[in-house]
Amino acid sequence: MSALFLALAAGAVIGLVLGALGGGGSVLAVPALIYPLGLTPVAATTAGLVVVALTSAAALTGHARDGHVRWGVGLLFAAAGIGPAVLGSAAASHLPADVLPTAFAVVAVVAAARMLRPGVEAGAVGRVRPGRAAAAGAGLGAMTGVLGVGGGFLAVPALVSVLGLRMREAVGTSLLVITVNSLAALTVRGGTVDGLDWSVVAPFTGAAVLGAWDGRRLGARVRGGTLRQVFAVVLLAVAVCMVAGSVA
Repeated sequence: MSALFLALAAGAVIGLVLGALGGGGSVLAVPALIYPLGLTPVAATTAGLVVVALTSAAALTGHARDGHVRWGVGLLFAAAGIGPAVLGSAAASHLPADVLPTAFAVVAVVAAARMLRPGVEAGAVGRVRPGRAAAAGAGLGAMTGVLGVGGGFLAVPALVSVLGLRMREAVGTSLLVITVNSLAALTVRGGTVDGLDWSVVAPFTGAAVLGAWDGRRLGARVRGGTLRQVFAVVLLAVAVCMVAGSVA
């Protein structure tokens, strides 16, 4: 199977997930770029940021038109994470390559457990405490920089279970957070972008953008509780794949 076909197929699936769930794009993109497409973990995390930043920005426009973006919360959440994202990205280059897949798996399992907790969305509220949003955003930013992810797979659980947003608002708002955090992390990794294999990354990104538009329409037809469950299952599946790949 050719690398081009794999890049297009994987990109389309990841875009679909990102557009529908508001996260999970990078936690799926990085393993896809490492294992079937053959990028190194460092190159894959950089490429994942490129893919997710562009795809999230494209998907954000549709969710904003639907009124599902909490701009104030999202901008505060994202702004608090910029500094930690930059510091985390700088630190990532000094970590052993095999640490990244293991860290990915651990964080994915924790996030899935939060999303599967009964009644996590039942107490959704209209007002969010700024201090709480800033603290959650800072922690997410640090994770974004270290793991090379946009943060949506953690932003959605945080926005729902920590800040009290409803699932559809969390999906739309997380895309804003992902875009800002990804771009911030890329400012540190800019020197590694030129070394990427663009014959893989470019079609991957293009397919992801197209898939994200379809994902938004699909997500609009699904109940919020179902979206949470699907999101959690995807995270658990990725965690298993990452652990299996690291020990293979």
